[in-house]
Amino acid sequence: MIPKIQLAPELHISRVLTGLWQIADMEKEGTTLDPLATAEAMAPYVEAGLTTFDMADHYGSAEVIAGTFQRQHPLGKQAQLCTKWVPKPGKSSKAETRAAIQLSLDRLQVASIDLLQYHCWHYPDPVWLDQLFWLQELQEEGLIKHLGLTNFDAAHVRMACATGIPIVSNQVCFSLLDGRASREMTEVCREYGVKILAFGVLAGGFFSEKWLNQPEPSLETGATWSQMKYKRFIDTTGGWARFQQLLTVVHQVAQKHGVSIATIAGKYILEQPEVGGIIIGARMGQSAHLEETAKLFSFALDETDLRLIREAQSKLDPVPGDCGDEYRKPPFLTASGDLSHHLQDLPSPYTPQAGANGSMQVFSGTPWESIAGYSRAIRRGNRISVSGTTSAHRDKLIGGTDPAAQTHFVLDKIEAAINALGGTMEDVIRTRVFVHNLSDWEPVARAHGQRFAGIHPANTLVEAKLVATGCLVEIEAEVEVGG
Repeated sequence: MIPKIQLAPELHISRVLTGLWQIADMEKEGTTLDPLATAEAMAPYVEAGLTTFDMADHYGSAEVIAGTFQRQHPLGKQAQLCTKWVPKPGKSSKAETRAAIQLSLDRLQVASIDLLQYHCWHYPDPVWLDQLFWLQELQEEGLIKHLGLTNFDAAHVRMACATGIPIVSNQVCFSLLDGRASREMTEVCREYGVKILAFGVLAGGFFSEKWLNQPEPSLETGATWSQMKYKRFIDTTGGWARFQQLLTVVHQVAQKHGVSIATIAGKYILEQPEVGGIIIGARMGQSAHLEETAKLFSFALDETDLRLIREAQSKLDPVPGDCGDEYRKPPFLTASGDLSHHLQDLPSPYTPQAGANGSMQVFSGTPWESIAGYSRAIRRGNRISVSGTTSAHRDKLIGGTDPAAQTHFVLDKIEAAINALGGTMEDVIRTRVFVHNLSDWEPVARAHGQRFAGIHPANTLVEAKLVATGCLVEIEAEVEVGG
């Protein structure tokens, strides 16, 4: 049987989750799936101990099929159903959030979702925090049992947790090719008790004997959606030849243990710190791989195995950035490739308004802007000045008592204001940072350093007693657009 892990009280999931994204792929290919017949194909997974199924609101009829299985099959009550909400960017409301969750509840035919995993497209727009607060309220009502995230980076996992949102998991790409989750993400998850749910562990099927010593495939000649995506990871980490070197080493370890390359690839990630489970895609009714999955727990990787694999990994170029960056910034490691045009079309959270003497201004809506008579940022000519900005959001303080979390939210607000006035963070030429307690200078400085890596504006950091209660950091910025 497949072992389970406790993600939260009353939520025990199998260490291997069954991903249902291929249902959407099958339907795109023109396959008509009968919910009752397809649900029947879930039974062997549950019988084998693979009781946890991962899906999303955009995985075709996956929620309907899973709900049909849980409600109508004798084994259905043993299953845990984890789904995702991937809202469109831009303005939202609690009513829209409730409607989205109710749609998933109706499809799943349940009164409460076991695990609802939330995806955000654009961190500078604080609507993602509003949506998480609304989800938390729906959780308190009983419509959601547990909240998770998907494709969040470490800074924003920290921000959500430090703000008091009860996050239990973050689903991210993690494989022998892509080690981003082993960096700061692991540290944040350990600090806040969050578990990593890893997808992409088999790199769309590239971690298999099928691709060992084979010529490099072309994305233009019959590649599947997953292969198009993970071939970009292979290219980014050094190309096909280096991937073949890694694959050869993994094959050697696999032969030693009498298992497949895919089993070694999954086992390695399964044993990484803070990993709660790995997600393996299933093409319902066609290829179960149940016996192969069970072998994940029939052996242990020894120090020699780990050393060989790590040596092979060290010859790869690391995937740049943090978890989820492939959806938000170059290089766009997605099946569809470059997403920059989508990012350019993202609605701005702030609407520019005409100011005095030909200036343009934006307001973030905090009460102090009207009380003290200032804007969040103002542009005159090619110059943008951003007011001292704290982690206040509406009537809430974002980041709790975590100075790094507060700093990242402050910089998100600054980025949103600059973007609304036609600039980018790369145009920032100076920042001034004020910390309430000098003892917080290092996490604040490190967060600033992460956000301005490669930009390096002039900077000052000093201790100053801040006016707003609970605010640990305040930052202002000067910008020259096109300078």
